Amino acid sequence: MEIITNYGFILMALAIVFGLYMTWGIGANDVANAMGTSVGSGAITVKQAILIAAIFEFAGAFIAGGNVTKTIRKGIIDPSSIVNTPEILVFGMLAALLAAAVWLMIASSKGWPVSTTHSIIGAVIVTAIWLRLDPTKAEEARQARRR
Repeated sequence: MEIITNYGFILMALAIVFGLYMTWGIGANDVANAMGTSVGSGAITVKQAILIAAIFEFAGAFIAGGNVTKTIRKGIIDPSSIVNTPEILVFGMLAALLAAAVWLMIASSKGWPVSTTHSIIGAVIVTAIWLRLDPTKAEEARQARRR
């Protein structure tokens, strides 16, 4: 907990930067896929597509975001094994966010089909597996704090 207390601002800043990078990947992928055919056919302009996407992306996050967050927060990773070292979960979630964002950007730039949801959920599952397969991580973090 000492790491979070001492470096909370830095960790929050990293989460914001990684989150903004992820939203850039989402915009490059999801919005382009959803609006590409409408703009390409001439049904709407690029400005209209951006406005529609902004409204409905925000509405989706605002309306359904809480349920999605609850599932990711409590439905994938069992935090009981790291209750005494929450910084391990913070580091894992930061790594998952950055990994998903990088994967989205790579796949989008190559024109590969990719799902933003599968990217972030996959990254969180890998974090959960890492925490489960290596239980020494929590003990290592405790010992590092004592030094």
